[in-house]
Amino acid sequence: MAMIWKFMGVAKYSKTALSPKVKVRGIPTHSRHSSSKSVPSDFGANTPCSNTVELLGKAYPQDDYSNVTEKILSKVGKNLHNKKHHPLWLIKEQVKDHFYKQYIGRRGTPLFSVYDGLSPVVTVQQNFDSLLIPQTHASRRKEDNYYLNRDHMLRAHTSAHQWDLIHSGLDAFLAVGDVYRRDTIDNTHYPVFHQMEGVRLFSCHELFSNIKDGEGLQLFEQGHRTAHKQECHTMEAVRLVEFNLKQVLTKLMTHIFGDGLQVRWVDCYFPFTHPSFEMEINFQGEWMEVLGCGVMEQQLVNSAGAQDKIGWAFGLGLERLAMILYNIPDIRLFWSEDERFLKQFIVPHIWQKIKFQPLSRYPPLINDISFWLPSETYSKNDFYDLARTIGGDLIEKVVLVDEFTHPNSAAFPSEWHRQLRRQSQSCKVLHCIHCVSLPESRRLVQRRLVTLRSAEA
Repeated sequence: MAMIWKFMGVAKYSKTALSPKVKVRGIPTHSRHSSSKSVPSDFGANTPCSNTVELLGKAYPQDDYSNVTEKILSKVGKNLHNKKHHPLWLIKEQVKDHFYKQYIGRRGTPLFSVYDGLSPVVTVQQNFDSLLIPQTHASRRKEDNYYLNRDHMLRAHTSAHQWDLIHSGLDAFLAVGDVYRRDTIDNTHYPVFHQMEGVRLFSCHELFSNIKDGEGLQLFEQGHRTAHKQECHTMEAVRLVEFNLKQVLTKLMTHIFGDGLQVRWVDCYFPFTHPSFEMEINFQGEWMEVLGCGVMEQQLVNSAGAQDKIGWAFGLGLERLAMILYNIPDIRLFWSEDERFLKQFIVPHIWQKIKFQPLSRYPPLINDISFWLPSETYSKNDFYDLARTIGGDLIEKVVLVDEFTHPNSAAFPSEWHRQLRRQSQSCKVLHCIHCVSLPESRRLVQRRLVTLRSAEA
């Protein structure tokens, strides 16, 4: 899954929400709620900087970092994870049910609280700075994010809420919501997906109370950072937190996918955890990455006001789990309103086994387009956003076939892209795909202000 946990990881093997209408001044749209930091982008350059976007009752002035598109705005406020009987809702409810029943607090109530209606509009500080993500980190690039302006953006991960929830006094919580990343176009990537964040903090007593002769053990020390721990943590504390984290996540995945599940852990890097891991499961004979996790950076925990505690965090993608569990082949299907898709998930209880039945066997239609690149600021994600905006979910995949630079002038590089289109819901609109493919390709380059080389359908 194109999660920010995954995006920022460098792996190495080792063994309920408001949804008012959105008003965009100067940009005709029918989108719904969202507010967050935005970074300038050439892609949105055809909109004057004086325009504003009104989301959730707030107006956000656009600037040179603004790059959120009409297509993306139309997704904000859909909250698929909160729509009863939607496959993403089923996954969310399964995880909630497991945590509610498995982990009980001192008063007999669920230990973990759940937040599934937090606004997807966050500040750049929430999305990056609070998580200790360096200013120069690649994950901040406007080529990979949707910015409303330099200060607000559509959250790239549910981790954007970690600091605020810890600061409010919470020790154990799950945060669920839609997240936004500019990405390639294929059957496993979509610019909007849904993520669940989990956090658990421990006091010294909570961590060591069940350890024999653990009275003298401490959470913190003044030491050195190693591959296995942070400089401020004792090895005893880190080992227990890591053990608890892996035990919690193994129980969760076993509960979802069934007994006998094989699990392995991959050492990796995230700016906000150390040590950090990716969890892989062996499902139907294939190893698949399902989430990222780790021991929280103590600097983050301290800054949120929990200086006397140590904790873990994880982030998982709901689409990733649903595609594996229900054998759903294309991530676009989660946005389908076709009853043939939705009715398959209307079940009497959330744990009922479901085998997805495909909706379409139509072959894809192919449209090629090649063009000279406009400037050094061009990003392939600019093209993908335009393709999604104009072609919508008819576009199944976009492949970069070839790149070319004119031998007499290195200043004129070009790209050749191939679009695969397939209507998965109804044969009635198949002819429309062919009708719009070539004109749409020309519209793409016209709106991007690039020079068309050739287009074939």
